[in-house]
Amino acid sequence: MIRQSIPKPLKNSRETKKLENQKSIDSESQSKVNNNSFSPDDLQFTEANKNSSYTAKDIYVLEGLEPVRRRPGMYIGSTGIEGLHHLIWEVVDNSLDEALAGFNDYILVEILADNKISVLDKGRGIPVDLHEKTHKTALETVLCSLHAGGKFGGQSYKIAGGLHGVGVSVVNALSQNLKAEVYRDGFIYTQEYSRGIPKGPVEKIGTTKVTGTRITFEPDPEIFPQINFETKRILDHLRQQAYLTPGVTIEFKDKREKAPIPYYIFHFENGLISFISYLTRDYQWLTKNIFYTHKEIDNILVEVAMLYINDTETVELTFANNIYTPEGGMHLTGFRSALTRVLNDVARSNEYLKGEESFSGDDTREGLVAIVSVKLKEPQFEGQTKAKLGNPEVRVAVDRVTSENFKEYLEINKDDAKRIIEKCLLANRARQAAKKARENILRKGVLEGASLPGKLADCISKKAEESELFIVEGESAGGSAKMARDRNTQAVLPLRGKILNIEKARFDKMMSSEEIRNLIVALGTAISEDFNINKLRYHKIVIMTDADSDGAHIRTLLLTLFFRYFRAIIDQGYLYIAQPPLYRIQKNKEVFYAYTEEEKNKIIQNLEEAESKLPQKAKAKVRKLKMADNNQGEITFRVSNEEEPDLAQDTEMTSAGVKGNISLQRYKGLGEMNPEQLWETTMNPAQRILKKVTIADAEEADRLFDVLMGEEVLPRKTFIQAYAQKVKNLDV
Repeated sequence: MIRQSIPKPLKNSRETKKLENQKSIDSESQSKVNNNSFSPDDLQFTEANKNSSYTAKDIYVLEGLEPVRRRPGMYIGSTGIEGLHHLIWEVVDNSLDEALAGFNDYILVEILADNKISVLDKGRGIPVDLHEKTHKTALETVLCSLHAGGKFGGQSYKIAGGLHGVGVSVVNALSQNLKAEVYRDGFIYTQEYSRGIPKGPVEKIGTTKVTGTRITFEPDPEIFPQINFETKRILDHLRQQAYLTPGVTIEFKDKREKAPIPYYIFHFENGLISFISYLTRDYQWLTKNIFYTHKEIDNILVEVAMLYINDTETVELTFANNIYTPEGGMHLTGFRSALTRVLNDVARSNEYLKGEESFSGDDTREGLVAIVSVKLKEPQFEGQTKAKLGNPEVRVAVDRVTSENFKEYLEINKDDAKRIIEKCLLANRARQAAKKARENILRKGVLEGASLPGKLADCISKKAEESELFIVEGESAGGSAKMARDRNTQAVLPLRGKILNIEKARFDKMMSSEEIRNLIVALGTAISEDFNINKLRYHKIVIMTDADSDGAHIRTLLLTLFFRYFRAIIDQGYLYIAQPPLYRIQKNKEVFYAYTEEEKNKIIQNLEEAESKLPQKAKAKVRKLKMADNNQGEITFRVSNEEEPDLAQDTEMTSAGVKGNISLQRYKGLGEMNPEQLWETTMNPAQRILKKVTIADAEEADRLFDVLMGEEVLPRKTFIQAYAQKVKNLDV
């Protein structure tokens, strides 16, 4: 978790950001047929079956790029925001492949007006001569044919990420318009396409002294329901690629209607070493040095960089030919096995471990930040989105390189070795203590629901898909919620005060907290390695806290707990935050609820305007009965009308700019609401507002939880100073 705000400096590491001319560092069915008794006569046909025809004319052959447009998700994962940005990654990957081949050291990525993307490189340029098999230019062949490219054979690319050969052609198929410009052999060539179909032949439009390729494309709105490129998402990807390709300069410009134009340059000479330093910029380092090694074995180039930090979280990033593999694969397996084996060997040789004692993989990876990058001729990715690497030979290569060099590192850096092994020992003891605590608390009977927490007011329904659990702050609010709820489907679990900050506590201490134990048992999933999302008792878990700073703190503590130990609940979309109103506004017999300051002001404005339209006679009958100071710096008015029944109800309001007989009540806590109000505003499915908790960027979320909830004060102070001015309605 984030511990050190300023990473240790590394020489020759450069990442710059420029605003206009100024640069700054950004440095499902199953067929159940008894095969022994089945015969065709057993089949039952409907009239539709009997009369239907199925002949050769019903077989469709999709040609060219039509398969991509019919099933885009097969090629880019989805047509949502991830798939949209995947188009950029495919084009940039081609430019990076040129760099990996040694022919390119510069890439420019631009967002143009109307959400067009331009990617320029200084590579060799896509060939434009006639292809002997397709009888079209190589440029048109590459852009209009699946599985066409220079990465399937020959010597053009010894190392490349896009070995499927569908990258840029997929971008072409899914673009409303695409223009290719090739700078090659002293000339500039261009060809334009619409949804994968050439608008005309390749044309020679001028001369040039440089080489390279520029691809400009406009995503097709028929494919993508929302076209909005996110600057941060693009920058994170480009920065990552620059770390993985030392010596290559990657520039980014956002030329949409903004002033000034965001301009970034990424260039890192130290590669993975710089990457590790960036990842640990807000952490306190446990060791003094970053372990780095690279070596080629059997035509597989292996690079490993790692560092231990004073934290319990683990960060492992793996890449194959610069392609991020979020599900790991053989390279991660090889690294983990080598790491655990070496640390066990060193710990035994130095008598830290005795007898049958040994570190588990989890013990050796606690507090580890590691990057494993491999480059090889023919990577075997699982699917076009390349989430996992499957080459068995890579596991052997990474294991060998890591084993040999990490053991040598520990022998040379005695202090680092001692700190790492002591941390592994601490993790091992904590794991054993946590295991005992878990076994004592989460007994089989409890997990089956035999002993639910006494504070839990459970719902009648046992169907998780229709059941809701409200986690409520305090006994008072819990009492109101229990009275207000729909007992058939809504359960209420009140918490006493603020729960333990699990970001600062080890697992065994966390399991000693009664409030956390009650929550774990109520959820029914167990925790840690015993966690089972299929046993979740509610498919809506609602955090319902007061609308003040204490309520926000409790909400944050609960979010931290769910993020760290019940991540699958968030990923499945089962976690929500209730939105109780801030104000209750009443005029006569009409009651309004406002959830924001803006809503309150608008409601009052509308009511005042309606009041101003009353007949003058009615207005005159409204008189002030009392004006008193409530000793809180706020004047309270009570108004009534003796002759108009609709206006005769005494109402109360504050002096916050409100006129007429309008009552304004500010809710500071859920306990201030009676059950009817709590049901009407916050728990009634027909009217309530719930915010679903999602994680758009897990890595950034992890970092922010570290900053805001971790041990280190400086990163949190820096964060508060940077964002304090953006806070609205601060409750102090």
